[in-house]
Amino acid sequence: MQEQHLFEYAVIRVVPKVEREEFMNVGVILFCKQQRFLKASVFIDKNKILALSAGLDIEELEKNLSAFVAICDGSNTGSTISDLDLPSRFRWLTATRSTVIQCSKVHPGFCINLDEELLKIFRQMVL
Repeated sequence: MQEQHLFEYAVIRVVPKVEREEFMNVGVILFCKQQRFLKASVFIDKNKILALSAGLDIEELEKNLSAFVAICDGSNTGSTISDLDLPSRFRWLTATRSTVIQCSKVHPGFCINLDEELLKIFRQMVL
């Protein structure tokens, strides 16, 4: 029998006008301490985002979401956050903030394959 792994995940959201609290799900971040796993998947539906906020800078949004993914995989060299251990990076990325990019509350789960679970949650929550 394959071992189940405890994981945590959060949905990455774009909140174009923070004061209105309207958001669109654009990604998922998944973390498993036991397997040393931290990944994020993102997808930006430009038409939907611009319908929500016509003045939003899509290039800046893409740049910030790319940094989010790079922090997860540790490839954002020179970044203080990327140098942290995986649990600290996950906690920093999912911390409550009032910016254009925010995360949902963190949710736990169990699975056998973390990559498959990330894709499953991504399909359910983003696509």
